[in-house]
Amino acid sequence: MQLKLRKPDDWHVHLRDGDALATTVPDCAQSFARAIVMPNLKPPVASLDAARAYRDRILAAVPEGMAFEPLMTLYLTPDLAIEAVREGKASGLIQGVKLYPQGATTNSEAGVASLEGVMPVLEAMAEVGLPLLVHGEVTDRDIDIFDREAIFLERTLGPLMNRLPQLRVILEHITTADSVNFVKAHPSMGATITAHHLIYSRNDMLAGGIRPHLYCLPILKRASHRGALIEAATSGDPQFFLGTDSAPHAIGDKESDCGCAGCYTAPHALSLYASVFDRAGRLDQFEAFASLNGARFYGLPVNTQTVTLIKQPMLIPETRPLGSQQVRLLGAGETLDWSLA
Repeated sequence: MQLKLRKPDDWHVHLRDGDALATTVPDCAQSFARAIVMPNLKPPVASLDAARAYRDRILAAVPEGMAFEPLMTLYLTPDLAIEAVREGKASGLIQGVKLYPQGATTNSEAGVASLEGVMPVLEAMAEVGLPLLVHGEVTDRDIDIFDREAIFLERTLGPLMNRLPQLRVILEHITTADSVNFVKAHPSMGATITAHHLIYSRNDMLAGGIRPHLYCLPILKRASHRGALIEAATSGDPQFFLGTDSAPHAIGDKESDCGCAGCYTAPHALSLYASVFDRAGRLDQFEAFASLNGARFYGLPVNTQTVTLIKQPMLIPETRPLGSQQVRLLGAGETLDWSLA
């Protein structure tokens, strides 16, 4: 059995920088024509010059004969210039601005503690139609980590949508039924969904021993939330689309006394997603989720090239190089039902 579809795009990926690009860029480009590249480097990508330079480094890592377009974003900090928003949108260089609540995830120290301090930038984004890409969690230490996404909707995103209803917002890597319902209630919103949140629940990460390579942020939730994500992703609803949140960390950084959050899925992401859609009996909706919905939300043309998936077993490799170190793939050693031709 074969499944042919327009080449998908990844609407949320971490490519890292430096030597890591030699692995992350080809791994992403083999499956995806374009990718929204996260700006949480050190220092953050918070200016047009930084975005251009990062884009050049990514393009230099694309293998000869392979087509790949990195779509750049800016990191929302209290110092982000309104002029950068306007010029970035007008030039086509910038496709979105990323909101990291301060301390929410990897390299989020430069993020936003309060939306009031960045409201002029958000107003300019709403005016020019530049999307806001949101990591949707509160970071208060007294709030249970499994509740942080739901409380963010109530405390932060709900009031923002009421204040700026014309602002186009993508709620990134959603993990709860609460977020599914919130997005559906706001027609100007979209949401990305990862493969790992469609496949695993918190039991997979914690029951019978801690599995650090399943640790991600937002953290895996209970199985009922996973079911809501599967229903949203496979429904054909244009508000939901593919975003891997593929985020490599060296094995030593994952398997440490303070392990990093992130799952590396870029090399086998399409096989992971296809397996989910197949098990749900919704392969007919896979192209919409992977190749159409995101492009239309961002106002970009859909891709004309195609890829083919074959229903034949694929063993997930254990590791990939990451600079001078190694990264462990999500599901390493497991067998998937689908392979990229």
